[in-house]
Amino acid sequence: MSERSVKLTAIPDIPLIKPGDDLAALLITALKRAGMTPGAQDVLVVAQKIVSKAEGRYVDLTQVVPSARARSLGCAVDKDPRLVELILAESEEVVSHRPGVLVVAHRLGVVLANAGIDQSNLDPDGQGEQVLLLPVDPDASAAALRAGLQQRYAVDLAVIISDSVGRPWRIGTVGIALGAAGLPAVRDLIGRADLRGRPLQVTQTGFGDELASAASLLMGQADEGLPAVLISGLAWRAPPATARALQRPKEQDMFR
Repeated sequence: MSERSVKLTAIPDIPLIKPGDDLAALLITALKRAGMTPGAQDVLVVAQKIVSKAEGRYVDLTQVVPSARARSLGCAVDKDPRLVELILAESEEVVSHRPGVLVVAHRLGVVLANAGIDQSNLDPDGQGEQVLLLPVDPDASAAALRAGLQQRYAVDLAVIISDSVGRPWRIGTVGIALGAAGLPAVRDLIGRADLRGRPLQVTQTGFGDELASAASLLMGQADEGLPAVLISGLAWRAPPATARALQRPKEQDMFR
């Protein structure tokens, strides 16, 4: 990569997304309305929430019957046992918990709080007590969205589906690549020379996470209403790798 400047632009006027919406078509319309045309190796970063909404990943808590385990764990962490039941159903392992916090290994491999289940900024017309789950397969969602965009623009662009997570050793949430298509989510720099000509021995960069985090500066976390960001000015030669490549194997995870 040789770029010296990168441009990030939030796409305005994206409508509220509903289950079954053609997300690629809505983004194309918003891009056209804003006078924006993606170019080769541009990256469109899209918030997980609107992907989950389009895919209909809503669950009504009033329809959830908590198990004995969910009721017990709900008491321990001071959370609705119905929500805890969903968290357990979406997860492979409870990593840690204390009052107010339930950290799990999601079935996608991501370690995060509450299995990424969201209760904020949901459809105001929804019935019951709605919550929103992560996409079933964010890498596949990114690939499908990329295919729809490339059909319109006929350029080799990339798509990242981003989410915000906390980290065990730092305060505050940052954006990560939950799904990715068309770019190397991880860049392997092993063997590249440093400034003194010394070959790098272990260096890898989380390219997908870096871009997702940069885009989150514009997306925000509250009422900004900017769920998609176009990043221009990048270039890469490495073959594409999905966001799954960013997951550290459990046996290498020093924090579990």
